[in-house]
Amino acid sequence: MPQETKSDGGAVRADRASLQGLVATREDEKALLDALEQAFDYRGDVTLHKTDGASVTGYIFDRRRTGTLSESTLRIMVEGDDTPIVIRFDQIERLEFTGKDTAHGKTFERWVERYIEKKLKGEKASIESEPLD
Repeated sequence: MPQETKSDGGAVRADRASLQGLVATREDEKALLDALEQAFDYRGDVTLHKTDGASVTGYIFDRRRTGTLSESTLRIMVEGDDTPIVIRFDQIERLEFTGKDTAHGKTFERWVERYIEKKLKGEKASIESEPLD
């Protein structure tokens, strides 16, 4: 089965609201599934509260959706561990977008605008990106 990994297929738009702070629960299964899709494209950490009471905070970098929640999985990297954790969708009680979306509002077009603004003001403009924090 092919692995789905992050791609530039979903361009980040500067005018959309950040997902940081959004919460979805399994009370609304469709909303939770939609949030899991968004979490895959989110460039920040999320916190997953599992049905067994455990919580996992990290970066979702892969997911495999099938016809059922018990067969659908995601992989998440947690800080301080090089081994990804595999979690089935049916093990997720609640999803929270807890980390800062480091890509929010940072489109290539916005970078070009800032570059041109600096050049026109006579300031030093370089190709380096701005710091994430």
